[in-house]
Amino acid sequence: MDGSSLKGRRLALGVGGGIAAYKCCDLVRELGRAGATVRVAMTPAAQQFVTPLTFQALSGQPVLTDYFDTSKEAVFGHLDLARWAEGFIVAPATSDLVARLRAGMANDAVTTSVLAFRGPVLLAPAMNVAMYENRLTQENLKALLSEPRFRAVGPGVGPLADGETGAGRLAEVGEIVEAAAKLFAGGPLAGAQVLVTAGPTREAIDPVRFLSNPSSGKMGLALAKEARARGAEVTVVLGPVGEAVAGARDGLDVVDVVTADQMAAAVLSRIERVDYFLAAAAVSDYRPREISPQKIKKSAAPETLALVRTADVLAEASKRVAGKARRPLLVGFAAETEKLVENASAKLTAKGLDLIVANDVTAPGAGFATDTNRVTVIDRSGKVLETSGSKREVAARVWDELVKRRRQ
Repeated sequence: MDGSSLKGRRLALGVGGGIAAYKCCDLVRELGRAGATVRVAMTPAAQQFVTPLTFQALSGQPVLTDYFDTSKEAVFGHLDLARWAEGFIVAPATSDLVARLRAGMANDAVTTSVLAFRGPVLLAPAMNVAMYENRLTQENLKALLSEPRFRAVGPGVGPLADGETGAGRLAEVGEIVEAAAKLFAGGPLAGAQVLVTAGPTREAIDPVRFLSNPSSGKMGLALAKEARARGAEVTVVLGPVGEAVAGARDGLDVVDVVTADQMAAAVLSRIERVDYFLAAAAVSDYRPREISPQKIKKSAAPETLALVRTADVLAEASKRVAGKARRPLLVGFAAETEKLVENASAKLTAKGLDLIVANDVTAPGAGFATDTNRVTVIDRSGKVLETSGSKREVAARVWDELVKRRRQ
């Protein structure tokens, strides 16, 4: 089986209450061998067939069993799982579980997690042949599979646990792993190499002070996560954002830097090997001419801090690939406070970019450290696209434009 596209992926496995639940033990093991990290959610009925402790031992991850568990609801366990996962497998997808998902019910750890999940879902139906062939079950499956993000693998045909023979066997573990791999192998960015900068940089004044800005890295990481969800291999050169976005690193190749010079070095060593470069970091434009080796003491006299320009990461990257036969699409970001389109367009032209994403950081719900954004996307022809929403939603719109331009 080829599970290479599962390497580094985060998969949720929702286990339904059928006799085939025991096969999910092997499924967790094989997904892990393919390089995925697996977290399991179980219906109450599933726990009658396999204990949560078994899945915890096999996956090395906590198992979500009860969304009324106060220890898990402290972090909204089902929502945490839905936000963490890049793909969701439901196996065995029993007739009851399929019906409840189709109806939008949210009354156990599996249904709540799937309903809160926005990515691709793979159903692996398993049930008695008469139940599978029942018109209602077929209608429920058809309705779910009419949504682009839902796919199915199986069921297999053969002897069933109840003694009957026919369609209703859980697909073989290898088939489920291969189907899970296809969730990511066929994305619009499959095989693409993406480089993103995110977060602020810091330029030291002395051992306890520095020049920086309020960037949280959320927009850059949202762009990276969206590229990853579409099949790309993603490297993020990340400034000092602290632990606030620690979970957002999952599945990404993260290079931690502090200064503009360090960010430039990390980018320039990689820029010629990528297909897309998105410079979303808020790079400090200035650094002190001299860094004091000791803390500068306050005095009554006027004080002056001499500054010099830092490395222009995006401009240097653009120069490095200018005229190359294999040149990445270059995307800049402009945080402005006035003349948004005019200033951003000038930056696009001066740095030889393909696209620039500009926002007014003084506008409500936009700019630094927010969970939402409102941006204007400008291309070389002067075409303007305005979009807003959560930073992940904005990231999706930006990638829609980039994929369209790459195809053109």
